[in-house]
Amino acid sequence: MARPTVRIRRLVLPDQTGAERSFLGDVLRQETVGGALLLGAAVIALVWANSPWHAGYEHVREFAIGPLSVEQWAADGLLAIFFYVAGLELKRELVTGSLRRLSLALVPVVAALAGMVVPALLYVAVVAGSGDRSTLGGWAVPTATDIAFALAVLAVAGSALPAALRAFLLTLAVVDDLGAITVIAVFFTDHLDLLALAAAVALLGVYAYLQRRRVRTPWIYLPLAIAVWWFVHESGVHATVAGVALGLLTRVRPDPGEEHSPAERLEHRIRPLSAGLAVPAFALFAAGVPVSAAALGAMVRDPAAVGVMVGLVVGKAVGVFGGAWLTATFTRADLNPDLEWRDLFAVAALSGIGFTVSLLVSDLAFGSDPAEAARVKAAVLTASLVAAAIAVVLLRLRLRARQVTSS
Repeated sequence: MARPTVRIRRLVLPDQTGAERSFLGDVLRQETVGGALLLGAAVIALVWANSPWHAGYEHVREFAIGPLSVEQWAADGLLAIFFYVAGLELKRELVTGSLRRLSLALVPVVAALAGMVVPALLYVAVVAGSGDRSTLGGWAVPTATDIAFALAVLAVAGSALPAALRAFLLTLAVVDDLGAITVIAVFFTDHLDLLALAAAVALLGVYAYLQRRRVRTPWIYLPLAIAVWWFVHESGVHATVAGVALGLLTRVRPDPGEEHSPAERLEHRIRPLSAGLAVPAFALFAAGVPVSAAALGAMVRDPAAVGVMVGLVVGKAVGVFGGAWLTATFTRADLNPDLEWRDLFAVAALSGIGFTVSLLVSDLAFGSDPAEAARVKAAVLTASLVAAAIAVVLLRLRLRARQVTSS
């Protein structure tokens, strides 16, 4: 008698167990604090930029330290630390985490990609429909999710939801960060100095070689990383790309007898610097935009600003949820039994918080037009608040529904 065939259904959002769950908990705690610091820095920037002392804010932001202004050091220098941590996260996910297996990685990867494509398309549709196509270059502004803010909101409003949902958001953000830095490297490089780029690539090769030789001396890696950053900056590619490249070349598998890999040790040490200093400092000098009635009126009349708001609030939710649902449908994957699609939609709405990278791309896309950049930044802040509010409502409703069901 033939034995019946049993088909094992893959989980769309598998549970994280063991070391993976512990790692996720550490990330959530640190990013929650980082989210609070980021919000505080943004509030200070808004108050300062709209106070009687706004001229002082502009003076500090434009003050030159060496070859760059304070604002440029924050965007090109400190933010490279943030992207270095993102590179470490991505490498860990690819080698030992949820992205190492296609069956587990497919849904969050497709959801993240759809969550970038749909907002960009909506932005283009809004701007092109207005008849003024001069701002079409800002299509990348609404494509990024701010993981610090998103995880902070999820930790406060959805703390009782299953860990699988938080794992999905983290994986989504890692892929989103990679997509964002790829967009920055490919579409926002105006000129290319091949000699400087070659020097950066050569030094990255030295870094990879030292990793393979198990060299652990920080006094070798620190000047090497600074040199890589400088040559990438001089090459014309945005300097934050150096951070991601270094992170991706860092070893993530521990050797026999080694308790933690270099990537784990570095992430543990550098994440507080990223969440506590680098990202808040960037927000302090990037979020200072006018919020007067006249400025807000100009924002809602600006097609680029409206496109950003539609892209973040609507496009992110539709793209992330639609990408996940379509992938699960066509791959015959099952949703984790602890979750419902309504849970996933709440997180999809939460991904519309596009703060850090969206502000960075706003500067890159509209740096030659400060007034336009200010309106687009105001749109990013407004859309992020709206997306956060919608997500909080949805998460609270889901928690209430779960409590009623369990009782």
